[in-house]
Amino acid sequence: MSTDVVVVGSANADLVVAVDRRPGPGETVLGADTEVHPGGKGANTAVAAAKLGASVSLVAAIGRDSYGRLLEESLRNAGVDTAPIRKTERPTGIAYIFVTPDGENSILVSPGANSALAEDDLTFGDAKILVASLEVPLPTIERAVALAAARGIRVAVNVSPPAPLSADTLAVLDPIVVNEHEAAQLLGGDSDPRGLLALGPRSAVVTLGSKGALVIEPDGVQEISSPRVTAVDTTGAGDAFTGALAAELARGASLGDAARFAVKVAAISVTRKGAQPSYPSVEELAE
Repeated sequence: MSTDVVVVGSANADLVVAVDRRPGPGETVLGADTEVHPGGKGANTAVAAAKLGASVSLVAAIGRDSYGRLLEESLRNAGVDTAPIRKTERPTGIAYIFVTPDGENSILVSPGANSALAEDDLTFGDAKILVASLEVPLPTIERAVALAAARGIRVAVNVSPPAPLSADTLAVLDPIVVNEHEAAQLLGGDSDPRGLLALGPRSAVVTLGSKGALVIEPDGVQEISSPRVTAVDTTGAGDAFTGALAAELARGASLGDAARFAVKVAAISVTRKGAQPSYPSVEELAE
């Protein structure tokens, strides 16, 4: 199978509970019924890109359990190549997600099988772009980046959750993708995200939620606004953005144009419940 985009990252089952407010320390808050959705930053990114017409493969690890089967079904239905996915005896990763009435969420991730993803699991085929995120072991991600860069594959890493990357890894990222909070953590509290290029990457994209995104390149910064929508559930919106960005970059779009497209896709995703089920198809966007 020819591959435009290879995603290396996590695959989780999302256990989502709607709550009026988040519990404080030592407090019990009653919520709505639990909903189970396929998720995980890697799987979400792969599904988002595949629904937009890119040929995508996912390098991930899942358990031999019902949650693993849920993920495989969702990925295959979206057209993602699941052959590189490793099945382990560890349980499939789970994300426990609390969603408040404004659509915002709080997430706790139990990595499970994601922690078993190893360097030996990496495969790239004829990919044009590698996309990775950091819910799997960091050494595996850094090795994936090094191998991809050596093959001339464009590399984008969503540094989420934030973790220290080596100088060699940072130097080949084109772009590094973070939200505004992750950018502040990487910059040590510096409020100017333009400082991200000083860390070493060739370009950077900072997602700003309902405000859109910033595209930061050596020759300047582009501010990209987001369509106004009513948010229902923001779970996985950043992954929708990253998947759409990767799909467009694989098609040869400029970073600015790819981010413009990705902002629209992410805006659509927050108007629907869940992560992967909320992502629009290329047919929907054409309507």
